[in-house]
Amino acid sequence: MAYDTTAPDTARDTVLGLAVRYLEQWAAAPGGDGHPSDPGVPVLAHVVADEHPAAAAAVAVWARTAGRGPSHPALYNGGLAGTLVGLRLGATLHPPLHRAADRLRDHLATRPPAYRTRDVAFPDYDLISGPSGTLLALCAGAEPEPGLLRPLAAHLALLCDGDELPRLRAAQYDGHPYLAWMQGRINTGMGHGVAGVLPALTAALRRAPDRESTAPLTAALGRATRWLARQAYDDDRAIRTWAGAGLDGGPPPDGPNPRQAWCYGTPGVAWALWDAADALGDMAVAEGAADAFTALAERYDEDFHLFGDTPGDLLGLCHGAAGVLAVADAFDRHARVPAAAALKRRLVRHLLTRLPETFDDWPPGLLSGPPGALSALLTAAHGASRAWLPCLGLR
Repeated sequence: MAYDTTAPDTARDTVLGLAVRYLEQWAAAPGGDGHPSDPGVPVLAHVVADEHPAAAAAVAVWARTAGRGPSHPALYNGGLAGTLVGLRLGATLHPPLHRAADRLRDHLATRPPAYRTRDVAFPDYDLISGPSGTLLALCAGAEPEPGLLRPLAAHLALLCDGDELPRLRAAQYDGHPYLAWMQGRINTGMGHGVAGVLPALTAALRRAPDRESTAPLTAALGRATRWLARQAYDDDRAIRTWAGAGLDGGPPPDGPNPRQAWCYGTPGVAWALWDAADALGDMAVAEGAADAFTALAERYDEDFHLFGDTPGDLLGLCHGAAGVLAVADAFDRHARVPAAAALKRRLVRHLLTRLPETFDDWPPGLLSGPPGALSALLTAAHGASRAWLPCLGLR
């Protein structure tokens, strides 16, 4: 359904009304197809905050089953790092949840699993299922104590100890029905690739308690940043972009690159590069990343770059318009890229004209569900809390 996009106050009231309606609907029938520990509901409730009692009520319902999903430490897919984010942000509405969040924080920070350091799979390093996401979860809604990030950061730094990042070549997907294309290759994306490792290392570098901690992080982040910058190419639409995996010295893919989203392509990768380069003081890489996003913003085609069969594909954070909006907002706010501000305005209008009145056919979850899309709109367009953005490798 199309909503009024011309009056800022009216647009804010519209999105806020949809968010409240979603929280009420979810609290009345929690779960759906999502994991009980997914942080989407408490993230949206935190963003809505004191605007409506439905926010606190939804957090109370969510907290009853939080942590009952899989016991792995991931940020998404029902993992404990996602539970931590939900507890920490939910505690803004129910302060006693801070105690549970502190206990889980200590568990995740001090007792990481035995991640592989070679022949890796995604859960050994990535943002969605691995230690990059766990590290970023420790930064969501709270400033971690000095040294808290060190074990996870040290593991990620070790994985980036070579200029060509050999430790990040996937070696667990031979014959896999969906991921065989990754066997022997290095993923570039924000969700499962080097672009997701960068914001974790960047966050750790910015919070390093002493120079002794800074040196290995700086070296590792520099290697990963330079490697990712070398994988860029110009597609047939004159967009500076990245394929799903590194080029390995071969030619870039032919034709235009349709997947331009948070998870893959220019939006997420360019942001990760810009933010890392900003932390490193590497002005050349930062300028190149800003130029890449500018080219994408000026040539972004909603009819071509947004595709799929579900609302999550078209509107969500991972694949859809909300994720590109969140990245454009970060580029606008932190890098002052003029084209990012213009794209942000376009995507706000795009989302407002396509959000449904009800969410019955849209499964829950932060990355692909209504909580992510609504949180991105309230944060990017209406100045709501940014405390949840580490869940996307943003700030």
